[in-house]
Amino acid sequence: MPLKFFDKLSQDFSELLNDKKEYNVIIEVDKEENKKSFIAHSVVLRYRSSYFDKELEDVTANEIHIKTIIKPNISAQIFEIVLKYIYGGIVNIENEETNTICKLMIVANELEFDELSRKLESYLIESKASWLRTHFSLVYQLIFANNGFKGLKQFYNDIIAKYPNLIFESDNFTSLQETALVSILKRDDLQIEEIKIWDYVIRWGISQNLTLPINLEGWSEENFITLKTTLQQCLPLIRYFHISDKDIWEKVKPYKKILGKQLWEDLNQHFIFPNQPVESLVLPARIISTSVLPPRVNELSSTIINEEHAAEISSWIDRKSTIYSSKNIPYNFQLILRGSKDGFNPKTFWNMCNGHVGTIVIAKVTGTDEILGGYNPLAWDNSNTSLETNDSFIFSLKNDNIQNSILSRVKNKTKALYYYNSYYQNICGPCFGNCEFLLRSFVTDFTQDEACWCNNYSYYEKSIRTTNERFSIVDYEVFKIVKKH
Repeated sequence: MPLKFFDKLSQDFSELLNDKKEYNVIIEVDKEENKKSFIAHSVVLRYRSSYFDKELEDVTANEIHIKTIIKPNISAQIFEIVLKYIYGGIVNIENEETNTICKLMIVANELEFDELSRKLESYLIESKASWLRTHFSLVYQLIFANNGFKGLKQFYNDIIAKYPNLIFESDNFTSLQETALVSILKRDDLQIEEIKIWDYVIRWGISQNLTLPINLEGWSEENFITLKTTLQQCLPLIRYFHISDKDIWEKVKPYKKILGKQLWEDLNQHFIFPNQPVESLVLPARIISTSVLPPRVNELSSTIINEEHAAEISSWIDRKSTIYSSKNIPYNFQLILRGSKDGFNPKTFWNMCNGHVGTIVIAKVTGTDEILGGYNPLAWDNSNTSLETNDSFIFSLKNDNIQNSILSRVKNKTKALYYYNSYYQNICGPCFGNCEFLLRSFVTDFTQDEACWCNNYSYYEKSIRTTNERFSIVDYEVFKIVKKH
């Protein structure tokens, strides 16, 4: 039986990094004041990395037989980790920031260390899913700018299929790589109307050609050809035959020159004779989910509230003087968002809650176990204005550490809620009154900085906290409140 001594082998090879006697490669990384040079050995690099094997073939040695490889796009911190992996086969990520691990994964992929790249990818998906959701835009752009990352691409496209506004309504949607957009359009389960997909695709295509006239009436034949060429990978993925006649006429017809003559003729024929076959390929309709989430709080496995809390909130909604029995709650609490599952980026709240009417926001405060919340009877949107209602309220719920619940109804109905525009949605989540209950973060993560606030203004009856100090949260949930039949 073979005796294996991998630990000692790893240790010996790691010590080569400090041996300056017989190195023959210098690798320069980073730029400007952060630039740093590392020594290495060509024989190790060649046999550990196909990437460096090719690089060394193309580099000419100097007069003392040393080759220099320059990689300004890789930070010194990341490359030091990579070198330790090359020589010793060990990567210690225990004390590394998740952002560093993500960058390391990208570099490992670029340098063709497939084993390391895949291992880090699996680690992020299995252990850092919340961080991946919070940093959705950053990571999504990175992985689609590179080959590989099949698991992460699947992870993100599953989220986009369920919550398409996360990408379509993001500030940098138009800078999305074509491969990423195509992968989204291929999804049969994309939860969005087909005509909206068409609108987004046209918007993306136009944004790639800044010389196209703003007014469509001024477009030339060349302009349409330019847009058609840009969208040649996307157009075949639109489910044209599942768009209404009205939308075809109003939104698709102005761009019919990019469709091709046969497809436009088949669309016209389809709407006159819907049962007659056409020559064009007819893709199946997307599968729009109509499933309803489990109705009861305990069935949702809420990490914050229990059925007694749900009964208390329900009685406040109905303005009852006595609390409902936990066995007789008149509302279903349907989960829309959970921070620990969907992420703590403020923008995530606006994307996932947009359009939902009659919602409860519940948050657990870090370090105190306080359970704070608010009820909004109106629909969330990005109107950038104060909203008027007599029926909203904010609250603090009793628990093992808090003796009594506090209910505070709106007093000044003209400023019951505040909805932020798209810019401030990167910082602020739900806001009741004038910051009398506000979830906020300047680092795009409600759990990371103490920026949330329950200020003691006069738009609600009373403060729901005994202090005006800012705080962060452990988790938060948003439920849609639906009357039982």
